[in-house]
Amino acid sequence: MAAKKMLIYSSSPSPARQVTPYWKEKYEREAGRYWDLFYRRHKDKFFKDRHYLNKEWGRYFKAAEGEKLVVLEVGCGAGNTVFPLIATHPNIFIHACDFSPRAIDLVKAHKDFSGDQVNAFVCDLTQHNLNENVAPSSVDVATLIFVLSAVSPEKMPVVLQNIRKVLKPNGHVLLRDYATGDLAQERFTSKEQQISENFYVRGDGTRAYYFSNDYLTNLFKQNGFETDEISIYNKQVENRSRELVMNRRWIQAVFSLNSSSGQGSVDDSSSGSQERDVPRPGEDIHSKDHAVDAEIDMSESITEMFASSPSTNEVTDVKLKSYNFRIKGLHREHQHTCKSTGLMLWESAHFICNLLSENPSIVTGKRVLELGCGSAGICSMVAAQSAELVVATDGDDEALNILKENIATNVEPNILNKLVVKKLLWGNNSDLKDIKDLARDFEVIIGTDVTYNPDAISLLFKTARELISKDRHGEREPALILCHIQRRVDENSLLSSASSYGFKLIDRWFDGMESNGGIISSWFSVDDATCNCGLKSAPLTILYFSL
Repeated sequence: MAAKKMLIYSSSPSPARQVTPYWKEKYEREAGRYWDLFYRRHKDKFFKDRHYLNKEWGRYFKAAEGEKLVVLEVGCGAGNTVFPLIATHPNIFIHACDFSPRAIDLVKAHKDFSGDQVNAFVCDLTQHNLNENVAPSSVDVATLIFVLSAVSPEKMPVVLQNIRKVLKPNGHVLLRDYATGDLAQERFTSKEQQISENFYVRGDGTRAYYFSNDYLTNLFKQNGFETDEISIYNKQVENRSRELVMNRRWIQAVFSLNSSSGQGSVDDSSSGSQERDVPRPGEDIHSKDHAVDAEIDMSESITEMFASSPSTNEVTDVKLKSYNFRIKGLHREHQHTCKSTGLMLWESAHFICNLLSENPSIVTGKRVLELGCGSAGICSMVAAQSAELVVATDGDDEALNILKENIATNVEPNILNKLVVKKLLWGNNSDLKDIKDLARDFEVIIGTDVTYNPDAISLLFKTARELISKDRHGEREPALILCHIQRRVDENSLLSSASSYGFKLIDRWFDGMESNGGIISSWFSVDDATCNCGLKSAPLTILYFSL
């Protein structure tokens, strides 16, 4: 009997957790920058050329004899729509726009680019007037291929009105995009990635909206378009080696300008709205409605997400006033597709690392413990320069293996004997004993971005209480120093848990606060250079506890 394949994410979603207002505004404000970073990282290697366009919509790209068909490609990216079209239809002229300057550079650098056939320009349709680059009522066909989903729902009408101004009265809009219930959306529901209903942010800061038939139809209707055809396509993708089945869903539609008014109506009986299952290879196609290319042009690769682990060989340069580190690990774009957050370098670690570099007296001559240091371990590496002993700990075996490599690469041999790597699952008695065998207690305990999981907060403070020194050494009491990005951390619950284990909050600092003359404020230089350290826009908080 064949083994039953596991279905990744069923159709019963769990409630999603929303990003904070700060991050929602930041993702909106810097949307162009995140996509520019995307194209800097992937160049033209991420998306496949969309050869299915001619198969799906070839009739819309046929120009009358002796005439040129004018196409507007919105969100052209690296040209994966542009160049297959001009290769197939020589009588086409394409206006190609994107709000990533790097994407436009990639289009212009393509071997098949010609200014006679392609007008490539930077344009954010949520802010810029498309008529500055495209004449009014001059476009026969506008394409929106996995691009409208990158726009916040509030600004989608602005995009459609911008397109409407340049479209001919008999012009069409061709759309393919994400549909509700897709695998990626189901995966988002278990993460803190929801911006609003059906709207999510990926690990690299780019965003994705998941459309339903009704939402998309009404959106275009309210902005002066009629729905000619619309369907949601379903495909199950199998990873046979891992016996996984993954649901992929996308929406495909054709719209035209409403001839009667700017607020036209849709005749539901003729809109062609339906859901269609895309057959797997080898299955029979019983209807021409199913004759769709099975290639799903998604912005998150199925292969990268499930077939194999993302590479941990990305190298990040960390430059401080006194140190330069080359840290191996995962890129931050994988933070939501990888189970272990410890394989990445986070802002709070970078921040505390700067503070320790500028203020070595925090740890000089002391026994230091880092909790949840992950694979980077930069705080431990800096602390080891002046501390008596540093023990870097994490509960993830893979993170610890990479950490050992990073330490060997970045730490001078004469410092290595003061820096020890140990596994520590919070609350685990065996692990605690191994740590206590190295040092009876610690005068400074550091944790960066270790408070993101509410279920682990109690164990965090229980472990810190077990390992922190009960005796005063020098002018200050032993300290537990925590730093985190303001995400969904319930600080009142955190302080309550700390108090239940005998910790008292001595000082608190958050980005942008005026100096309060406390312990933490004394760590920052007058010119605020340490505070900024390239992280000025990150909402960081430091909490300083003693028993």
